[in-house]
Amino acid sequence: MALEAYASRNPDTVHADVLSKARQACYKARDAFYACLDKESNKRPTEIASVGLLYPSECKNSRAEFDKHCRASWVKHFDRQYCRNRRVQRLLDDKDSRRGPLMLPQPYTFKSS
Repeated sequence: MALEAYASRNPDTVHADVLSKARQACYKARDAFYACLDKESNKRPTEIASVGLLYPSECKNSRAEFDKHCRASWVKHFDRQYCRNRRVQRLLDDKDSRRGPLMLPQPYTFKSS
């Protein structure tokens, strides 16, 4: 309600410094959380984040900061993006180890009887 009153008072003014500072705080918290995930990747994940992302309990404080500084929709988006990037990187890293012989379909020819 207070936001609506403020917005109606200055409909054409966008306070970019407030938006910018909020985004920078969100990005900083996001980077700290994902850095913790990368650093603690060898530990067993015990906590559940959005979109099924699992993380170790050592990163619980940085996750709380991430949730505090970012909108819920942004957190969900960043979690999906992180999971997708990890999946792609894992597929690219395992490409040579999973590669088998190349089998092309053989052309089928009809034989007349």
